[in-house]
Amino acid sequence: MKLRRGARWGAVLVAGGLLASLAACSSGGGDESGGDVAGQELTVLIGSSGDAETNAVTDAAASWSAINKATAKVVAANDLTQQLGQGFAGGNPPDVFYMGWDQFQTYASKQYLEPYADTAANKDAFYPSLTSAFSYKGTFYCEPKDFSTLGLIINTEMWDAAGLTDADIPTDWAGLETVAKKLTTPDTAGLSFGAEYGRIGTFMNQAGGSMISEDGKTVTADSAENLAGLTEVKKLLSDGVLKFPADLDSGWSGEALGKGKAAMVIEGPWISGLKTDYPDLKYKAVELPAGPGGKSTFTFSNCWGIPAQSKTTAAAESLVEFLTSDEQQLKFSDAFGVIPSTESAAKVYSTTYPQNASFVTSNDYAVSPVAFAGASTVIGDFNSKLQGLSTGDPKAILASLQTTLQTALDAANK
Repeated sequence: MKLRRGARWGAVLVAGGLLASLAACSSGGGDESGGDVAGQELTVLIGSSGDAETNAVTDAAASWSAINKATAKVVAANDLTQQLGQGFAGGNPPDVFYMGWDQFQTYASKQYLEPYADTAANKDAFYPSLTSAFSYKGTFYCEPKDFSTLGLIINTEMWDAAGLTDADIPTDWAGLETVAKKLTTPDTAGLSFGAEYGRIGTFMNQAGGSMISEDGKTVTADSAENLAGLTEVKKLLSDGVLKFPADLDSGWSGEALGKGKAAMVIEGPWISGLKTDYPDLKYKAVELPAGPGGKSTFTFSNCWGIPAQSKTTAAAESLVEFLTSDEQQLKFSDAFGVIPSTESAAKVYSTTYPQNASFVTSNDYAVSPVAFAGASTVIGDFNSKLQGLSTGDPKAILASLQTTLQTALDAANK
């Protein structure tokens, strides 16, 4: 479901030995120029959140096809990671495809992607954080199709019942602790979010920390700033105002919010999907509180990938230009709720959907989670340790991460 897809640390490129087989295969071969647009037949592979998204992308592809006298067939993958990997391994990748932020570095490092975005006419229209997420060694590879950021989601009925007002919306950690305490009851946790880097990492960043040095060569997981962020999360747990979803009999924090078991959660704009299961839920989204290092949140995105040296590169670039136009992105927003990746369209989105304006504002200072090739396995182990944070040692957890992540980074930089 989209509710969790954008929120979780994604899978590695492909399972088992498929990555090794990819290295032995071409990415599609053919004329590097990509040929003409008219008459071309494209396959577009997407990872869809449901019928609304599939239909919207299919309609957009049909519109482009009619204008350009070409054909673009949209295929909604059952398992995007697996099907995309199999396509490359078999030497027959799709002509255009969703490429997740968590897989991009792996594909780019193996030279499977066409770096078309670096010379695209609209390359400067996108948020810098998104351009950075889909750049490899200084080259902007693929244009982001949309984005999500994390915010603080508040159950407004519980907020009002606790005697809180807009003046109490937390802007720093101290404020978060105060309102979480006031919202905590025997039946409800004041705050909930996943026991994972994709949530807890925001506290580390807000403390001024980061996982990797600016030059991309050194892991900085065990820094004093990251320790301060992890220690703050442990304090919230120790104070009894933070509960992880599993401790609230919930699969994710949005479910805990919907059930009334959590008064506040850290999630993204996909939270709107709760209305289906919890139509009476009333909530508002605000920016995450700042830490001692300032404001920070995570941004999650997909880009429109094109295989390197494909015979259909010109047509694929034309289609992506159409799909990333402000007009088309705003149609996608209306159809299935995504936030446009261009700054100009996102401003229109904020006006049209003021309830999600904080998610747009947050992208001004958002960063992507660490996602270099090989990092996923290490982060998975880190997540396992975070589940025991309430009784664990933050310093020891980060020391272990420092060692394993540095080993992975050294391998990726070879």
